[in-house]
Amino acid sequence: MKHFLLVFIVCAFFSCKSTTEQEVTANVETSQLIELFKASHSDYPNISVHRGGKGLLNYPENCLESIKFINDSINAIYEVDVAQTKDGQLILMHDNSIDRTTTGAGKVSDLTYNELKNFNLVDDYGNETEFKIPLFSELLLWCDKNNVILTIDIKRSVKQEDVIKALRDANAEDVSIIITYNVEQAKTAYQLAPDLLLSVSARNNEEFERLLEAEIPTENMLAFTGTRLSDVSLFKRLHDNNVVCMLGTLGNLDKSAAAKDDELYMQWKDQGADIMATDRPFEAFKAINN
Repeated sequence: MKHFLLVFIVCAFFSCKSTTEQEVTANVETSQLIELFKASHSDYPNISVHRGGKGLLNYPENCLESIKFINDSINAIYEVDVAQTKDGQLILMHDNSIDRTTTGAGKVSDLTYNELKNFNLVDDYGNETEFKIPLFSELLLWCDKNNVILTIDIKRSVKQEDVIKALRDANAEDVSIIITYNVEQAKTAYQLAPDLLLSVSARNNEEFERLLEAEIPTENMLAFTGTRLSDVSLFKRLHDNNVVCMLGTLGNLDKSAAAKDDELYMQWKDQGADIMATDRPFEAFKAINN
C-alpha cells in the first residue's frame, strides 16, 4: 500500500509539473514581431541595412548615429554585430579587433569599455568621426523608444543568453530579432527565448527541412535565404508556411544592381524575396517602394 501511494505521488508530481510547464509555455507573451513578419502581411520594412550602414561618407558601420541618419530617410530594419569587451560590456563591433573601424588598435576581448571610449569610429573610407563605439544597451533603448527594428548578429565569443538578457533588461523584445546561422544555434535561441523572432538560415529546401525537424515553429522564423538568388520554389514553400524571406543582396547582387539597374531589386522581390539585406539601402528602398 505504501509503495502504491509513493508511486501515485511521484506520478502526480510529474503530471502537475508537466501541466505547469505547458501552461507557462502557452502563456508566454510573444514579441510583436512574430505577428508582424508574416508572408501573408506586407506592412513590415522591406529593407535590412547591413552592419547598420556601410559605405557611407562620415557615417561608420555599427554606429548609432549612422542608424539615426538612415532612419531619417527610409523605413528599414538594421542588422548590427554584438561583441563583448574584456570587462563584459556588450558593444557594437563586427571585427575581433578595433583596428579597421576605429582610431585605436587591439582585440575587443583585450580592452575594457573605458579604454574603448578613448577612440573614435572611422568610416569605410578611413575618415575619423566624432562618434564613439556604442554600447548595445544604448542602441536597444533608442530602438525601443523609436520603434526601430534590429536583427542582432551575435559574435562567436558572445553567449546568446547574455544578448537575450540585455534586450530583456531594455524591454526591447518587440524590436529585436536574433540571427542564427545553423540549426543548433536556432534550437538554443528558441529554447532560451521562445517568445522572440529568429532569423534562420534557409538557403535551400534541405536547410528548411532540418529546421522543421528541430521543431522550431515556423511562426518564430524569418528565413535568410543566402546571398545568392534561390530557386522560386524555395520562396514559394516558405511563403506557403507564412515565413518571410530575406535575400542577402550585399555583395554580388548589390554590385549587379549598381552596374546594371536598380530595378533588379524589384525583380528579386517579385520572385519571392520579401526583404533585401543590403549595403545600398537608399537605392534598394527607392527601387522597391517608389
